[in-house]
Amino acid sequence: MVYGSPENFPKRKGRVFYGNVPAKAAGVAISVKGLKRGTYAIEVFHDENRNGEFDQGLLGIPLEDYGFSNNASGFLGPPSFKGAVVIFNKNPVRTVIRLN
Repeated sequence: MVYGSPENFPKRKGRVFYGNVPAKAAGVAISVKGLKRGTYAIEVFHDENRNGEFDQGLLGIPLEDYGFSNNASGFLGPPSFKGAVVIFNKNPVRTVIRLN
């Protein structure tokens, strides 16, 4: 998921792009086209049970692997938008996100 503003990060209604690809042990690549120049934050997760949701247990503890752009992490919740910012300009941007 790609988010374009801190106010809506990382809320479902705040997504400006959503995509999915089959998981591979070596990693996957997703192309995002049509974004305007600006700052964005990216969130990914491995939907291990294929239910279309990021599953969480008690107290919101993640049950599936996840990650954010810049490999940003938060304390007892998601990282800040600022910590996960990726700047998109006219040139292709490549970012690597490690799943936790």
